[in-house]
Amino acid sequence: MTEASSGGALEGLKVVEMGQLIAGPFCGQLLGDMGAEIVKLEPPGGGDQMRNWGQGDKPSWWRVIARNKYSVAVDLRSEEGQSLARDLIAKADILIENFRPGTLEKWNLDPQELRKTNPGLIVVRVSGYGQTGPYSSRAGFGGIGEAMGGWRGIVGYPELPPARMGVSIGDTLAATYGCMGALAALHHRSKTGEGQIVDSALYEAVLQVMESTVSDYSASGTKRRRTGSTLPAIAPSNVYPCSDGEYLIGANQDGVFARLAAAMGRPELADDERYATHRARGVRQEELDALIGEWTATLTIEQLEAKMVEASVPAGRVFDAEDMLADPHFAARDALVTVPDAELGEIRMQGVFPKLSGTPGSVRRPAPLVVGQDTDDVLKRWLGREG
Repeated sequence: MTEASSGGALEGLKVVEMGQLIAGPFCGQLLGDMGAEIVKLEPPGGGDQMRNWGQGDKPSWWRVIARNKYSVAVDLRSEEGQSLARDLIAKADILIENFRPGTLEKWNLDPQELRKTNPGLIVVRVSGYGQTGPYSSRAGFGGIGEAMGGWRGIVGYPELPPARMGVSIGDTLAATYGCMGALAALHHRSKTGEGQIVDSALYEAVLQVMESTVSDYSASGTKRRRTGSTLPAIAPSNVYPCSDGEYLIGANQDGVFARLAAAMGRPELADDERYATHRARGVRQEELDALIGEWTATLTIEQLEAKMVEASVPAGRVFDAEDMLADPHFAARDALVTVPDAELGEIRMQGVFPKLSGTPGSVRRPAPLVVGQDTDDVLKRWLGREG
């Protein structure tokens, strides 16, 4: 392809991505999915290390995080590369980077200086600890942000060390907040013409989703602890055994619990003072989970699901990738899309979310397989020069 594809609410928006690994590139993926043209600057040779990440004989993570992007080979450590980067950024609406604070300045790419040439430029800076503060110069990966933001400390079982989510949630949260900040800054720019810097810290992105953990401690000295597969005092809400697997039920609201009790053939439980209220169920959480588990263990997953659907109880199977690919709801909503790949053939991956009714996002082009494969094309279209 030699022309930028059309489609999406952000069509016409130009983004330069200098990120590496997950946080910066995921922010670029989100903007690209919604129609922005993403020009990714990669170091010549090996490119972004994400090209080699993933599992199996043919790792495919790069195909997801680099979709809808153009690859331009630039050595940002050289004066020539820095000059080319400045030229491209001068034409851009948004710059994304997730290097350690001070790196852009060291490379003669200080965002404040870049905005003198391009006053409308929005710079998304994703880092471990933010651009200011005593920890700002420290190296920070997503897992470190998860620990500092409070997430890791409450995940897992109390008798074991903190567990991780299983995906890089700290990185993707920081990237998502960076994307949201960029869109807010775009709205401001539409009124004033002025761009600004979006400072998204990994630990703060995690902190933002930590619910009432800080306020609970501030108000009453209560600390949330690791509680395995449950949330403290939220019951019933757990994964329960079936004769052929496991099934998740969330019936922690009074009316919903009454419907669950009826489906169990035990409607009297909803009126039992031990379980009738949210607080009472929370106090007897383990006892109630054991009672429900005894019942679910007598049923297959299919039988239990039919009962939960009929009773309008929020519940569901614990899906893995194989389940998703076979499920009719995923198919009906295009939650998974098929993307052509020159090396892997057709590859299945998550679609674009959220879904916009008027200007839906899409996967318009596969990830660039070769570092710098779009250099000539981008330089010609953006700068009117040959590569």
